[in-house]
Amino acid sequence: MSNEIQIHDLVALLEDTNARHFETGQSLILRRGQIGTVVMNYGDQAFEVEFAAKDGRTYALLALESDKLMLLRDAPESAVA
Repeated sequence: MSNEIQIHDLVALLEDTNARHFETGQSLILRRGQIGTVVMNYGDQAFEVEFAAKDGRTYALLALESDKLMLLRDAPESAVA
């Protein structure tokens, strides 16, 4: 899965993750299923992921290993027979 994730992809957390609020430093818990956007990759094993509110304001920015993320897809792929 790790080589499928690219910059600007939407991903979801596979487990609850502790974080700090991007602006205030307040402790946060990002829950399993929380959606973020990949903003940088650190090879195929880790990614910087931005978590933002509906108004676009970032509330967390975390480096996460690829095994903690699931790539979200919005279109089907063609089946190969």
